[in-house]
Amino acid sequence: MTTEDHLSGQPLTFRPLTRDDFPLLTAWLREPQVARWWNHETSPEAIERDFGPGTRGEEPGEDLVVLLSDRPIGLLQRSVIRDYPDEFALFAAHVDVPPGAVELDYLIGESDLRGRGLGTRLIRAAVEDTWRTHPEAQAVLIPVSAANTASWRAVEKAGLRHIADGDMPPDNPIDDPLHRIHRIDRPD
Repeated sequence: MTTEDHLSGQPLTFRPLTRDDFPLLTAWLREPQVARWWNHETSPEAIERDFGPGTRGEEPGEDLVVLLSDRPIGLLQRSVIRDYPDEFALFAAHVDVPPGAVELDYLIGESDLRGRGLGTRLIRAAVEDTWRTHPEAQAVLIPVSAANTASWRAVEKAGLRHIADGDMPPDNPIDDPLHRIHRIDRPD
């Protein structure tokens, strides 16, 4: 049995991020491949500033720990696009944003698990979970930096279609603002 076969039999689930997860989240954000694309400050103050409000229920979006069986392996951020007017304006400049549309962002923080198909599985699982937990969502939209080929390929393998290219602020200032925007609609 290959490592990928072994991993495919393990369930992927999600649970809310808690303050107890902050040290693990910090380690993930410092991991070179994650830091390359997320470019997030990792001081305790920055983690508290950016993730604390979500753990206290002060943000409309969700920060979720991705679990492979019981092992925390990454982060999923999910939000209703219209709950964030600046994000809505960025999307609306390039694509139609259906009522209740949800945006996803994700990372696999464990370097030993990258390149094994988990990104595609994570996205598929997140979309399926979104249909269950957000009954008003008519679509899921995922913007990916055009330079992040591995990420947008995983999105497309997960069943989302590339619907537009457009400039959006990159997480890392070294990147061009060009993003590939992907969409999947709620099944009938």
